[in-house]
Amino acid sequence: MTETATGKRVLVCIPTFNERENIALIVTAVLKQVPQAHILVIDDNSPDGTGALADGIADRDERVFVLHRPSKQGLGRAYIAGFKWALARDYQRIVEFDADFSHDPAVLPTLLTRLERADVVIGSRRVPGGGVKNWGPLRRFVSWGGSVYAKTLLGIPINDLTGGFNGFNRQTLEQLDLDTIESSGYAFQIEIKYRLYCLGLRIEEIPITFADRSRGTSKMSSKIFAEAMWTVLKLRIGSER
Repeated sequence: MTETATGKRVLVCIPTFNERENIALIVTAVLKQVPQAHILVIDDNSPDGTGALADGIADRDERVFVLHRPSKQGLGRAYIAGFKWALARDYQRIVEFDADFSHDPAVLPTLLTRLERADVVIGSRRVPGGGVKNWGPLRRFVSWGGSVYAKTLLGIPINDLTGGFNGFNRQTLEQLDLDTIESSGYAFQIEIKYRLYCLGLRIEEIPITFADRSRGTSKMSSKIFAEAMWTVLKLRIGSER
């Protein structure tokens, strides 16, 4: 039995790179909240052995699978690989989820329930009831400014374009040409939401509290941030042609 209470097969995609400290804990926490779901760990050949550790978890639990990639190619490429893996199988709900406990597993049942009426459900820090925890003033300003920049330039009513806690119905992802998505880093989150909005799909945002990681090292960098800003500009230019 791999269906959730909604009667739909669910796959939670968790990309990893050097998440040895978190992987066993996050898998346990997710399956506690959605015990009938499956998890796909997408590991980018982590030097710290995350992939091997995930293999051990998968050997002990038939609900867990591991997709090994040869090198670190970016968050967007990892999620696309996960989406393709899910679409090649009979999964009806596909969820993006971080390995570092920035996303609260307790929100998963609510997100999956809302997918019964929406094509896309976004875990949003920027709707009433949402927010962030353990962030300094600079990070808060950069995140807020990036969201305002993207939302304003693209002219779409999505409040959290950069967030990575998102759920999709199978039919939603089938409408995208995944091979044409250009972004490889966090800009992927902006690009995929913009494309889905342009398709006229039903998109809902639910409030979440995003907590800074307590174990491991953040993957955010100035290069990733710059890619996100440039991606927004390219999407805007493309929409005007």
